[in-house]
Amino acid sequence: MIGRLRLWSGLVLFVYAALHLFNHALLLGSLRLGNEALILFAALWRNPAGTAVLYGALLLHVGLVLWSLFRRRHLRLARWEWVQLVLGGMILPVGMVHFVATRGGHDIHGIEVDYFFVLLSAGQSWLSIAQQFGLVLIVWVHGCIGLHAWLRLKPWYRDWLPLMFAAAVALPCLALAGATVGLREVMALAADPERLADALRAIHVEPQHAAAIYALSDILKAITAGLLLATLAARPARDLWQRRRGVVRAIYGGDRTVSVPAGPSLLEISRSAGIPHASVCGGRGRCSTCRVRITGPDRARLPDPSPEEARVLARVGSPANVRLACQLRPPPGTYQVAPLLAPSVGPNEAWRRAAGHGSERFIAVLFADIRGFTTLSEGRLPFDVVFVVNRYFRAMGGAIEAAGGRVDKFIGDGVMALFGVDGDPARATRQALDAARRMSLALKELNGALRADLDLSLRIGIGLHAGPAIVGEMGYGRASSLTAIGDMVNTASRLETMTKDLACELVVSHDLVERAGVTLDGATRHEIEVRGRSGRLAVYAVTDATTLADAMSSGASRGAATTAA
Repeated sequence: MIGRLRLWSGLVLFVYAALHLFNHALLLGSLRLGNEALILFAALWRNPAGTAVLYGALLLHVGLVLWSLFRRRHLRLARWEWVQLVLGGMILPVGMVHFVATRGGHDIHGIEVDYFFVLLSAGQSWLSIAQQFGLVLIVWVHGCIGLHAWLRLKPWYRDWLPLMFAAAVALPCLALAGATVGLREVMALAADPERLADALRAIHVEPQHAAAIYALSDILKAITAGLLLATLAARPARDLWQRRRGVVRAIYGGDRTVSVPAGPSLLEISRSAGIPHASVCGGRGRCSTCRVRITGPDRARLPDPSPEEARVLARVGSPANVRLACQLRPPPGTYQVAPLLAPSVGPNEAWRRAAGHGSERFIAVLFADIRGFTTLSEGRLPFDVVFVVNRYFRAMGGAIEAAGGRVDKFIGDGVMALFGVDGDPARATRQALDAARRMSLALKELNGALRADLDLSLRIGIGLHAGPAIVGEMGYGRASSLTAIGDMVNTASRLETMTKDLACELVVSHDLVERAGVTLDGATRHEIEVRGRSGRLAVYAVTDATTLADAMSSGASRGAATTAA
């Protein structure tokens, strides 16, 4: 809830800043145009509702930042977090005089605040100009960093990023250009004492107003500094209080133990000890990259996940012993902690389903390989070979995904695919057969398209098998992916190799065919020995996988009839 309030209050302030900069950009037209737009801008934010929303968001955002600073066990932050924190801390000191002069000048002293008043105040010295122009960049960059940290977890963000980045650069540039043009116009007017006096009387500015504005801004700066110092001073007292509550012992990898007073989150415990720990969202509970597996004698003492944490864990399919490190504040006790994702993961991993935690499930596995690829590649330029292989992979990958499968990996000129990672066994086996049929059709189309480029048509061998396998996220760093291992996977690979000996396009196990509920009329049944497996395995050799269409349709009809019965 705190994170959500901080996000929404920040969004209100970002909208205010964006409209403010757009108003500045209109000064490129004229000072009059900027002032006319300023009337509409002021009407939006100076009415009771707008004032409550704006100042409520400001006070809430500042308060939650101070609360977050108080709760942090350490200040080991990512570089982007440091930049955002420093820029955010500069906003009030740099902009306090501007805030008080514009809103306080209107509400307290009755000044009709317009761009003449604002730019005249800014143009009093080079320091004032640097402060006011620098404030634009400080506020905007701070807000854009926060917006990027939030949106980069959205699946659509990558496509819109170039356009949004262009807008994020263009708006402050136009605003600063407009302010420069307006400042030059105001300074020209101020060079004439009579016109300057008339303009000041028109907006009700009196000589004593400047001193009152600076005095009030100094008071507010002192209050802000006092709140910051009080927050920092309260941290040692918090540490002392938490030590009295007990100690948390987190054991990483069985050989690294970190002992800290109870209170901080598990993510803070990791970072305080210098243990690399993924957290794409910066510990705000918006992603799942900081998730950990918790074991140990005191795991039962952990508090239940909050609704927000439970929602994130459910979205990635995490088991009960997996928690978000940024949201879990363990009570005193001893816990075995195993981060589940590499520290270098990016936003793409934020919502990857957690089948990767490792579980045994019934799946179907497909292996396929190009026949005679060495002969095909001899005497060809590397560019031509890569072109043909990429066309082949694109066709095979599209066929697998169209059937509902998941391309696990491409190995040389071969492909491995999984079916049923998130589904039921019968559906998985039918999808695997459908994928083999689609791959055979796609290969025929590809051979037709490459007839002028190839002396011989491409041929493939496909092996299909189904059964229980261990499915999980395996690998290291960016090379990790969801895959399957086990005897069943090895068997599927052996069946693909046997297509050479049986002179056919597809070898599929009887177990998979039976589970799919289909009959392969015309296919030859064999009892074979599979290397590394005891006993014999019944398989079917299918000369042309496109003939599976009839078997698939009859199997679907029987399945529908069984369901109806």
